[in-house]
Amino acid sequence: MIRRSFSDDWWFRTTHTEGAPAAADAPAVRVTLPHDAVLASPRRPDPALTGTAYFPGGAWEYSKRFLVPEEWRNRHVLLEFEAVYRSASVFVNGSLAAHTAFGYSEFGVCLDPFLRFGTENEVRVQARAHRDSRWYSGGGIIRPVHLVVADPVHVALDGIVVTTPDVDADFALVQVDTTVDNVGRHTATRAVTTRIIAPDGTERAADTARVTVLPGEPAVVHQRMLVPEPRLWSTDTPSLYRAVVTVTADGTVTDEAETTFGIRVMRVDAARGLRINGEPVKLRGACVHHDNGVIGAAAIARAEERRVERLKAAGFNAIRSSHQPMSRAMLDACDRHGVLVMDELSDMWTQTKSDHDAATTFPDSWRRDLESMIRKARNRPSVFAYSIGNEIPDIGTGHGAAWARRIATEARRLDPTRFVTSGVNGALLVMSDVLEHDPDLLGEAARAEVKEINGFMMGLAEKLNTLGTSEAVSELTAEPYAALDIAGMNYLDARYEHDRSLFPNRVIVGSETFPTRIDELWSLVLAHPHVIGDFTWTGWDYLGEVGIGRPRYAEDPPGGGPLAEYPWITAWVGDIDITGRRRPPSFYREIVFGRRAEPYIAVRRPGTRGLTPKSSPWAWSDSVSSWTWPGAEGTAVEVEVYSDAPEVELFVDGTSAGRLPAGPARRYRAVFDVRYEPGHLEAVAVRSGRAAERVSLRSANCDRRLVVAPDRADIAVGDTDLSFVDIDIVDAHGTRATDGETELELRIDGPGHLQGFGSAAPRTEESYLDPRHRSFQGHALAVIRPTAPGTITVTVRGSGVGPSSATIVVR
Repeated sequence: MIRRSFSDDWWFRTTHTEGAPAAADAPAVRVTLPHDAVLASPRRPDPALTGTAYFPGGAWEYSKRFLVPEEWRNRHVLLEFEAVYRSASVFVNGSLAAHTAFGYSEFGVCLDPFLRFGTENEVRVQARAHRDSRWYSGGGIIRPVHLVVADPVHVALDGIVVTTPDVDADFALVQVDTTVDNVGRHTATRAVTTRIIAPDGTERAADTARVTVLPGEPAVVHQRMLVPEPRLWSTDTPSLYRAVVTVTADGTVTDEAETTFGIRVMRVDAARGLRINGEPVKLRGACVHHDNGVIGAAAIARAEERRVERLKAAGFNAIRSSHQPMSRAMLDACDRHGVLVMDELSDMWTQTKSDHDAATTFPDSWRRDLESMIRKARNRPSVFAYSIGNEIPDIGTGHGAAWARRIATEARRLDPTRFVTSGVNGALLVMSDVLEHDPDLLGEAARAEVKEINGFMMGLAEKLNTLGTSEAVSELTAEPYAALDIAGMNYLDARYEHDRSLFPNRVIVGSETFPTRIDELWSLVLAHPHVIGDFTWTGWDYLGEVGIGRPRYAEDPPGGGPLAEYPWITAWVGDIDITGRRRPPSFYREIVFGRRAEPYIAVRRPGTRGLTPKSSPWAWSDSVSSWTWPGAEGTAVEVEVYSDAPEVELFVDGTSAGRLPAGPARRYRAVFDVRYEPGHLEAVAVRSGRAAERVSLRSANCDRRLVVAPDRADIAVGDTDLSFVDIDIVDAHGTRATDGETELELRIDGPGHLQGFGSAAPRTEESYLDPRHRSFQGHALAVIRPTAPGTITVTVRGSGVGPSSATIVVR
């Protein structure tokens, strides 16, 4: 059963926008899937919409007409939706064919009962979302759609399961279990041939088995093959094999299917931690939401791969899909690039966190949703664990613990080869109980009676370690953790050492942690074998939960909640911003991980010196790697230098501004007070009293120009590829002018259209779908989607700079 794209030539219209008149007469526009229906909606300064970046909910309709030839009458026809957010109803020729509530699950729609042969047919999809998420979810058909046309006797969708029960240097035993369906009326006998194709394209093993399939009763073909001299998958060498399955009748091929897999051995225990192929691995993890910045929630394959590429280049070797199942495209990219995956099911079970979230349907749909996640992940070598939930408030109750055991047991039944975990936040488990019995333990958080999760966590920042090791948390988490293979701990690092003696067989992962404490957290990970890694919140900035990482000071005007006021649009909390550029905490983390020897310079914004920080524990300092601050001449500024060296020396225009201790003992940073004048900064690592690695910053001069640079000069026609075009304002020496906030205007000539255009600015009223946008810190990003073969020319103009252009070839 082979999937083929069904993503082009859809018609889309908005039928309702929350808080706006009904849009029954709204015109339809042609779109290519995946598509985010929310991104074009006008934002509103409604305090109830802070979580969704002030984007309202709505209802939408997609439709597509397609020809069904007469010869399909004796075939099996299926539509596969990778995800529709949310509450999707699928109609075929006017009849309801399927409905699913969860916005991140794959589901198939059998078209056979509804088709009209020899003529055009219509598929119509309705979806809606309304205050059902704590972050920006987007809406509509956010992931690809596939059409499957197969023989009545065929390999089931995702019906090939590959395991490697025995692996050594000489051979790998590869077990392939293939489910064959028969939707016909008669018993059928087929030959099933499975070939194992090595990374270099050669066939390394094969087997043929006969199978008799009764109508309506799937048959599983069980084959075991030896692969000689296996090339093992790891994060450093992500070698991938293919299992190609062919179904034949009397020598004629009637169906084909294949899956990609890796050969590797994965073990975990409290004494030796996580091991892959016998080698210990510590997880340098990033929590990542599902949106793709300026293109919203559309999971276009190239956008997903680019995120994986850049996260790995920044030093991460693992991603936690927060808090929903990861897209196929991102899973594919993690397999190819050697990035481990913690695939997560849901943000809630039976208690809601938003007014209309998935808890309203979870008790009825959890088995289907869990199976959907596991079916698409179980052959992937990148997936090491399934997280069955995130910060589930009911998990600390008896009924919640029973749910944890129920879901974990089902996950192991569906895939016994992966580990099961869950992100547990001990603070949330005691929000009600401790308020009754010990209000002093929660301090400000209890007195403020904060109900929003992020605000509650901010109020607890100074109490988390005490709370985390309390007897109450130990008791409330004991039963749910016992149901898991790995104890996921959200902001519970105080338990790492505590549990070594209290629960000696417990394996722990920091499933969600504060980025500002990575130096302390990573020391704990390295010091304790039973702690297998750390997942920071977050690896990549995201839309929604606006401003939880914004810098704040005690001297700020009073007022303001944990989330920021309109027009904030991003959380401003990622190592990498929404355009894919690394922020200062990313380079700091790389140094802490021991993967960067060169120091790094970050300059705190002029005017912040002397202020008392009062930011959330997710917020980095208000710093930029820049020495361009026009208007601040003569002002005292603070220069942060990150380094693992014992000392660092800072030079201002060649003159030493002093030498300060750095390295682990000083939390890998030194802060210098200097006066700003345009010129040159240089930081030098000092090791054993001698100058070692160095890095410099130079002020941008007034001679500015635009540089337009696509990430790739050649892209592929179709619905999976994109060109990401960086637009930088630089001086004559190529130094980016980080003070450049210029209105840019974009024009596209040739076979492509604008998928998204914007900057990393965390607060803006501009639309990402407008060809005009202001740059931020001298940078903007345009995302171009190809429509046909040919040459695309992208031209950018800006006030005081430009124009400049670049070409992209579509093949």
